Amino acid sequence: MTANDQLPLAGIRIIDFTQVMMGPVATQVLADYGADVIKIERPGTGDLSRSSFPNDPAGLTGPVYCSLNRNKRSVVFDMRKAEDKTTVLRLLETADVVVNNFRAGVMERMGFGYEELSKRNPRLIYAVGTGFGLTGPYSHKGGQDVLAQAMSGAMARRADPSLPLSVYSTTFADYSAGMHLVQGVLLALLQRQKTGRGQLLSVSLFDSMLAAQTQEAAAALMRGREVNWGAMPLTGVFETQDGALVMVGAFKADPIGDIGKALGLQDLSADPRFKTHALQVENKAALHQIFRERFKRDTTANWLLRLEAQDLLCAPVRTLAEALADEQTAINGMVIECDGHVERVRVVGSPIHLGDAPVSIRIPPADLGQHTDEVLAEMESPRIRAAS
Repeated sequence: MTANDQLPLAGIRIIDFTQVMMGPVATQVLADYGADVIKIERPGTGDLSRSSFPNDPAGLTGPVYCSLNRNKRSVVFDMRKAEDKTTVLRLLETADVVVNNFRAGVMERMGFGYEELSKRNPRLIYAVGTGFGLTGPYSHKGGQDVLAQAMSGAMARRADPSLPLSVYSTTFADYSAGMHLVQGVLLALLQRQKTGRGQLLSVSLFDSMLAAQTQEAAAALMRGREVNWGAMPLTGVFETQDGALVMVGAFKADPIGDIGKALGLQDLSADPRFKTHALQVENKAALHQIFRERFKRDTTANWLLRLEAQDLLCAPVRTLAEALADEQTAINGMVIECDGHVERVRVVGSPIHLGDAPVSIRIPPADLGQHTDEVLAEMESPRIRAAS
């Protein structure tokens, strides 16, 4: 038995029709932990994220694609050709899981809908990622991360209502929905052990963004009130002489008193404007003006030392490049790399650290169709024919 055979999902075959982010980030997690993920790509272009950096030198695979597609095998089939569709149907009969994030109706038009495939393979788990759900008024609307931010209420919630509305700069909806898709697949695999049957499961960007606001939603539903942790009066981002830091004045018996000590100010709670939390909320603008003026007088490092001496939660505001270069990032094994087909692949690793199943790049991000002949040859082997 090889080390790969001992990974948690070894022996699970996943046929992956996904592209861009929500689906690929999910199937990459499953691939990292041993699943045989076969990525179905269209001729010529493949996954749209392959060309996300159009000015890359010829022959290089885009870093966005590399970030989402390690440990997968790439095959190319043209669904406009009857013989290719027949081949894919045979492949699906050997699968444990099929995943897609197409618009509603696309898989059905290709003949790969849940009803059709479950008849051929009753143990098949059919996982779907959508923008807004399988049914309902938005089910045929194109789903995208920014749209989910806007329609879920997340975009409208800002730490400072005077700031203009803006797009969150990281694809939070895609990533969170992808992780929910992973959870759904794992749960369905566990249930199949009990029932012997596969099932349909779905995840949407919209639902995932609502779920991410679970505390805020409960406050709105049960009390008709808004909860906004970013708008708390003793929390904020403040510029210093040489950068910026974030301070969270929470989980303390006397946070405003401790902040005053750290900043070398008189007891701020003695100021009639700031005596209570309600007054701090009411007079937040004046309070933050005091903080801003004070923090600009010294460096980030010195302020962090003073804040931490009072056991206040704080951190420097850093760039992604600085975070990637941090010693903690290296200790946590959060950058993994391997030799690719043309260049060195360096990507973020898995945040899930299993002691007996460390993540590595077993299969570098594949060239388009790199494994088509290999998978076709496997389909003709007696073992695969027996399984189907």
